[in-house]
Amino acid sequence: MQPYIGITDFTSFSQVERMQDVFARHRKTKSERMLHVGVMMSYKTLHGIPTKWSSVFPAKETIRGIFASDEAYNCLHYADYDRNPDLWRDLVEAISYGGILIRALQLDMVWPEPADIANAVHTSRKYLEVILQINSVALDDVDNDPGRLVERLEEYQHVIHRVLLDKSMGRGLGLDAAALLPFARAIQNAYPELGLGIAGGLGPDSLNLIAPLHAEFPNVSIDAQGRLRHSGSALDPIDWNLAERYLINALHLVH
Repeated sequence: MQPYIGITDFTSFSQVERMQDVFARHRKTKSERMLHVGVMMSYKTLHGIPTKWSSVFPAKETIRGIFASDEAYNCLHYADYDRNPDLWRDLVEAISYGGILIRALQLDMVWPEPADIANAVHTSRKYLEVILQINSVALDDVDNDPGRLVERLEEYQHVIHRVLLDKSMGRGLGLDAAALLPFARAIQNAYPELGLGIAGGLGPDSLNLIAPLHAEFPNVSIDAQGRLRHSGSALDPIDWNLAERYLINALHLVH
């Protein structure tokens, strides 16, 4: 499975074009890395409910235009930490806004029902890679035990394709590689077919945080969000100069 370098919170295709240009100029010749173009949507923005994220997340009608490149790993991040009902119907609708070039769906939520995920993807009639965010709440639900995490993931076999270990959840909190390593090892040992990703406080000057994980898992994928702003707040727009430096540094570090 091809690993990626991710940026989450694109709001226009011009931003995608700029990052694709940077990616093409700095990517190693034999690298299999993809540029992960992450776009956020939440239960509230899907349903037109006012939220503090309304000014940050793109309008749902514009997402297919952001996913206009067939060279990018276009990923819709759907956030719902409140366990709202009728998840599968919401996912079907969310996926429809991704257009024909959507390639992946990341579930930013806590242990969604596997059947809801499978039904949504089947109903959408699209081949999508599904990424399950393993966040701090999800880990608390399994008592932060790698063995229990592996047992819980058994329910998701043949439903998801990748997992993202992400305790930060967009808040810019720096990841603790030593704390995540036991979970990464347990997942890869039990489910070697699953793509492994990590996120948490990554930016142009904090990529050293992933060194222990990258040393053991050279194909690990990474994603950045909160630290691509000088404020560190995902409520502010991305500083694309910071994003460019992050992308260049990441391409030099992970091949």
